[in-house]
Amino acid sequence: MPGALSPTYTGEGTFYGATGEGNCTFDASPGNLMVAAMNGPDYAGSAVCGQFVAVTGPKGSITVRITDQCPECKTGDLDLSESAFARIADPVAGRVPIRWHVVPGDVTGPVSYRYKEGSSRWWVAIQVRNHRLPITGLEIKPSGGADWIAVARTDYNYFVHPSAIATGPLQVRITALGGATLIDTLPEPSDGVVVAGAGQFP
Repeated sequence: MPGALSPTYTGEGTFYGATGEGNCTFDASPGNLMVAAMNGPDYAGSAVCGQFVAVTGPKGSITVRITDQCPECKTGDLDLSESAFARIADPVAGRVPIRWHVVPGDVTGPVSYRYKEGSSRWWVAIQVRNHRLPITGLEIKPSGGADWIAVARTDYNYFVHPSAIATGPLQVRITALGGATLIDTLPEPSDGVVVAGAGQFP
């Protein structure tokens, strides 16, 4: 399928009072509630957070961003926001057959990075935001360092490096599905700061 970044999955679609917040630890997005929660098995420890999926139901298709997890949903299922569900099915139905696949997101501007509350040179947690393609990895190169350090992703969608790094700016390299990479230089880690990157995935 043109533009597809994954195979097509099938399952059931439901809806809930989504705000854009959830297990992926994004901020609420009242201006754009085309969002959904991924089923537990396909959530893959938050690997799907922030990715976009094109969903087709009985009434039509819609592209949504994954912002949450639906632990009780079965493989292939999506729990959509009420407004997204209404675009693909009659809300009265409540539960409908769907099919979906991952697609590039229609985003504007560069990727951005958020340091989680409590971040410092002693404990660094970084979240990637506004990414057009799914993020598959994040590495850091602390000030004065020669090698990239792979950072593990948590189930709440932050990449956490739990040990001390050198003071000063921090280089970050992110890898997207398909292998494209972006490198940015961020300020020394600090509490809750959001930093715009220099570019976006093609």
